[in-house]
Amino acid sequence: MAVGQFFNYRTILEKINPKIILYLAIPKDVYQSFFTDPLVQEITEKLQMKLLVFVVKEQEIALWKE
Repeated sequence: MAVGQFFNYRTILEKINPKIILYLAIPKDVYQSFFTDPLVQEITEKLQMKLLVFVVKEQEIALWKE
């Protein structure tokens, strides 16, 4: 669901203001349990999704994935 929403938001932003870069912010545990799956990685690469992975408790960014 997040992937579909991301794609919709990015499509709209490209029409409104193409200079805005959209990142999908996800907790580190979700990234490790879902986004490391090879099929999901293939989808995110194909859609050229940019990810911001964060550690919830520390409120820190763990990974920027361009």
